[in-house]
Amino acid sequence: MKDGTKRILLLDELRGFAIICMVVHHAFFDFGFVLNYRWGYEIFDALCIFQPLFWAIFIITSGICSRLSRNAVKRGIIVFSGGLAVTLVTAVIMPLIGITGAEIYFGILSCLGCCMIITGLIMPLIEKSNEKAGMLISAFLFFSTYNISSKKLLFGLITLPDFLYQNDFLCPFGFYSSSFESADYFSLIPWFFLFLFGAFLGKYAKDGAFPAAAYKSRSKFLRKAGKSSFWIYLFHQPVLYAVMYIISFIQLIFS
Repeated sequence: MKDGTKRILLLDELRGFAIICMVVHHAFFDFGFVLNYRWGYEIFDALCIFQPLFWAIFIITSGICSRLSRNAVKRGIIVFSGGLAVTLVTAVIMPLIGITGAEIYFGILSCLGCCMIITGLIMPLIEKSNEKAGMLISAFLFFSTYNISSKKLLFGLITLPDFLYQNDFLCPFGFYSSSFESADYFSLIPWFFLFLFGAFLGKYAKDGAFPAAAYKSRSKFLRKAGKSSFWIYLFHQPVLYAVMYIISFIQLIFS
């Protein structure tokens, strides 16, 4: 954070809540994927209805924090590098040891890293813009492009041409072929616009204009989880896989 900026503990707690919910959600998937428990998949699918809420919390709070960061571009490069590491492990290393179906191409870290870099580069423009107008335009762009993966824009009024969806090299922008699969996928369109909404909202955070309750701590656990969300995301799946394989090994011994 920039010097002199009072830390908004509510942002840490919200981000902590979102990352813990994500870990729990992924754990149920792993019960199905690794241990072949059908109920794991069933619970995972049932909880998918809440996914957009977790995503929105995580991305908006990250956008707000980009307004408070000393160097959003540097932070973005670090986060994007983490995304590349995730792709390397899931799409190259894991298949070599026989674990397939968990490949991640342009997941949340890759998306957030790019959002931070872009926002950092255009921050002078953002700071000169009216925050209310910026929030309104960003929200409109997010909702009007939300169905880009379904070839729709402006709430279904515009249908995009098929040639955009013939290859996967445009997947970072939301265009991909019918054969594209990624266990975690966040395209820049529409999610950059939600991040940008947070960046404009961050003007109030930068000015110390958030409600007084936002600067008070409610949960030390969630606060610490929020401050460590990057590392939790980076290592939660290897830890979950290790736990699942230990359970599998114990079951094999006592079966």
